[in-house]
Amino acid sequence: MPESTKKLTVLPTLNRTNNPLAMASHQIELLDSLPLSEGADFDRRLETAGLGTLTATGVDIFQVNLGRVCNQTCAHCHVDAGPDRKENMSREVAEACMRVLAETDIPTVDITGGAPEMCPEFRYIVEESTRLGRHVIDRCNLTILLAKRYQTLPRFLADHGVEIVCSLPHYRALGTDRQRGDGVFEVSIEALRILNELGYGREGTGLRLVLVTNPVGAFLPAGQATIEADWKREMKTRYDIEFSSLFSITNMPISRYLEWLESSGNLASYMQTLVDAFNPEAVNGVMCRNTISVGWDGRLFDCDFNQMLELELAPGQPRRIQDFDLSALSNRQIVTGRHCFGCTAGSGSSCGGATI
Repeated sequence: MPESTKKLTVLPTLNRTNNPLAMASHQIELLDSLPLSEGADFDRRLETAGLGTLTATGVDIFQVNLGRVCNQTCAHCHVDAGPDRKENMSREVAEACMRVLAETDIPTVDITGGAPEMCPEFRYIVEESTRLGRHVIDRCNLTILLAKRYQTLPRFLADHGVEIVCSLPHYRALGTDRQRGDGVFEVSIEALRILNELGYGREGTGLRLVLVTNPVGAFLPAGQATIEADWKREMKTRYDIEFSSLFSITNMPISRYLEWLESSGNLASYMQTLVDAFNPEAVNGVMCRNTISVGWDGRLFDCDFNQMLELELAPGQPRRIQDFDLSALSNRQIVTGRHCFGCTAGSGSSCGGATI
C-alpha cells in the first residue's frame, strides 16, 4: 500500500506551548467558575430528576487508552494528543490488562488514544484480546493507516476481525479539515477506500466500519438516526465509500476543545446549552455505567473524559490495573463534574454515539 503524499497540517499541543489548560486541574477550575444558571450541578440535577446517584451497572467494555501520541492535532481533541507527546503504555501495563481479560468475561476491548496504533503495544493487545475471544474496537483517525511504518495495519486489523471506529467530522473536506487539520480529509478518504477493498463496511464480511461525526463549532450534534441515511448516500455518491453505521458525538468541553471555546468566546454559552439540554432519558446509556477506562500508565477511571481530567475512581475503589476487582467496579459510584452534561444533552452522547 503506497504511503500518502499529502502533507497534514500539525500544530503544537497545549502541553508543548505550556498553555495553562494543559493542566487538568485548571480545566476543572475553569468549568466550575462559569456563572451558569441553576441546575448546573450535575449530581444535584440527577437527584432533581429522580435518578439518584450515578452508579455503574457492570463492566461490559474494557477501554484502554494507549497514550497521547498521535500524528494529528485536532482542534476538538479532549486528549491534547499530538506528535510532540511522549506518553505510551508500557508492556508491563499491557500485560496486566491482558491478565484482567483472561481472569474475567468482559466481552469488549475498546482501544483508544491518541492514535493508539502508534503505541508499540498496540498489536500485542489486539492479538491477545482476539486470542481470548474478545470483540476488539480500534478508535482510528484514518490518516495513520497511510503513514510510513503503519501501512500494514489495515490488513492486520482485518485479519483479526477488529471493528474500526473512525473520525470524520463531515463528508465534505472543509468541515473535516477545519477541525482535524489541512489535508486530513483527502487522506481519510484514501484510507476508507483501502478499508472498503478489504471488506470493511460491506455487508456479509463481518468487518464493521463506523464513522464518527461531531460538530464543527459550538453547538449540539444533529440527530444520529436522522443523518445516517444522508451520510450513507453522500459517501457512496461522492466517493463510492460504504460504511456500517454512523455515530454522532457531542464535543466535550475538555482540553483543546475547551481552549477553543474559551478563546472564541463561546465557553459560557456552550456550557449553558449543554445544561439546558439535559435529558434524563440519556443518563441510562452514558458510557461510564458499563465501561472501565484504563490509562496508559495503568490508572483506572470511570471514562476516558474523567481520565483526561485526572478524576480517579471514587474512594475505596481500586486505583490501578494491577488491583483490578471486577465485583467492586461493577457497582461503583461514578465520579462526575460539569463536563458530564456533554454526555446527557439532547439525544445523549457516548463512545457508541447517541444514547437514545
